[in-house]
Amino acid sequence: MSATTVRRRKVQQQDEGDQGDTTDSVQESCNVKKELSDMKITLQLEAGSYWLTRIFFLRFLGFIYAVAFLVGYHQNIQLIGHKGLLPATNHLKKIWSHTGGSLSQSLNYAPTLLWFVNYEDHLDWCLTAIALCGLMLSLLLVVLGSANILVMSVLWVLYHSLVNVGQRWYSFGWESQLLESGFLAIFFSPLLSLRPVPKRTPPSWAVIWGYRWLIFRIMLGAGLIKIRGDQCWRDLTCMNYHYETQPVPNPISYYLHQSPEVFHKFETLSNHFIELVAPPLVLLPGNYWLFRRLRIIGGFLQVLFQVILIISGNLSFLNWLTILPSICCFDDASLAWMFSNKRNSVKWQVWQIQQEEKTGNKPRESRTQYIRKVMNVTLAILLAYLSIPVVQNLLSSRQAMNTSFEPLRILNTYGAFGSITKDRTEVIIQGTYDNPQDPSAKWLEYEFKCKPGDVYRRPCLISPYHYRLDWLMWFAAFQNYQHNPWLVHLAAQLLVNDEGASSLIAHNPFLGKAPPKFIRAEHYRYRYTKLGSKDALSGAWWKRKRFGNYLPPVSLAALKEFLTAMDWPIPLLKA
Repeated sequence: MSATTVRRRKVQQQDEGDQGDTTDSVQESCNVKKELSDMKITLQLEAGSYWLTRIFFLRFLGFIYAVAFLVGYHQNIQLIGHKGLLPATNHLKKIWSHTGGSLSQSLNYAPTLLWFVNYEDHLDWCLTAIALCGLMLSLLLVVLGSANILVMSVLWVLYHSLVNVGQRWYSFGWESQLLESGFLAIFFSPLLSLRPVPKRTPPSWAVIWGYRWLIFRIMLGAGLIKIRGDQCWRDLTCMNYHYETQPVPNPISYYLHQSPEVFHKFETLSNHFIELVAPPLVLLPGNYWLFRRLRIIGGFLQVLFQVILIISGNLSFLNWLTILPSICCFDDASLAWMFSNKRNSVKWQVWQIQQEEKTGNKPRESRTQYIRKVMNVTLAILLAYLSIPVVQNLLSSRQAMNTSFEPLRILNTYGAFGSITKDRTEVIIQGTYDNPQDPSAKWLEYEFKCKPGDVYRRPCLISPYHYRLDWLMWFAAFQNYQHNPWLVHLAAQLLVNDEGASSLIAHNPFLGKAPPKFIRAEHYRYRYTKLGSKDALSGAWWKRKRFGNYLPPVSLAALKEFLTAMDWPIPLLKA
């Protein structure tokens, strides 16, 4: 055999060996990829961490904040602006006078950024700026699913600035509930980072428990005030009236009202179970199998209950907001199905953190982490201290609902529908060109955005959006116009076809024409039509009966003295 042949065979063997190595390398690479692919499919998170919970929570909170600021953007100028129905300038002047011109005392009485601007000249601009800034930051939360202490603090301060000058328009319990939820969220996030999974900043245990304590108080407070309040909650008849008499019914309310008596009793019993029996489940501690499952079940029941309420009525963003603290009953393992398994996704990052902790490769704690531990303990002590009057209120036979015990509304007491109205009454505003004393005078009706008026108009479906004027009209129907002077101001603005006032309602019959010479308000009793009845078949959702006058006919000239006494601007007719 020649030397050339030997060399050729050696080269051939070497090539075959290299090819075998390459094949093995490719096969190994394929096996790794297959393992990674399998891991994506079978990625399992450990119970007891709340990284994904925080992401979902902040997105949901961002959505609610966005709705609240959007409502403010659309309605604040008309309601509390310089020419609004209850101008914030007057409110701030009264506070300033009451506190003797002390900025610190005024801030303590009504914390708002408006104290630091020339609100007498630039109120409308400031209200719009606050709403737009809040809306943009809220949408940032929705998009990123993350935030930092700075962003959450600014959102909280901005909404505080509206609530504390909003007067009657911002007097609802969910305003304080949003402020409490927003305050806790400040400590739920890292100092500056906007990463969804900042490795060195796990969700605060104090905040997790703060939100569980919040949903417990909300539900137990609502249940106790019902049992202590209206007799119909004890004899299980309240749901016979609720769907018809709630502030702003929706189309589904109409059909639910027609349910048989036994179903309404079942609804009332279910309400008592959710509000009085189920709440302790959300406070079960630890990650023991049984306690964790029961806590998740408790959270699920509260979420389901709020979803049913959303479907059955237009209660603003209250029910959406009440879902929020229930989210903290679910850990990463229970929410993992909502997130992608892709490599480097937030779920993957959480899995990596959990693996590092299991193998003991967790990085050393930094000085910042020690500071956060101190903050968590401090927050827990603060919440415990502020809970004292709240617990006392829950235990009191004279329980108050929707009450704040300090100006920042960090921790409040809640409760809803302690009493149920048995009859629905509505204030219907009308205008005319004719002599109001003439029985043949033609009165044209104003239609509001959502509250019942025209009996043939289908009830609206707007939750979580909120028409503040419609809600106050519902309350005004229980009282008289002397208790609601803003309603007289509304009448004055409608007497000149004011654009701001007209934007708050659905239909102004005089818009584009000469304004009416006289405005009045009539009192009507409303009832749902019965399914299959002649009225229902004709397309009527309601039937109504007048039972009196609410506001006597007034002209703009007759109201000038009243407006001057209230220090409200007198509306001017456009040339």
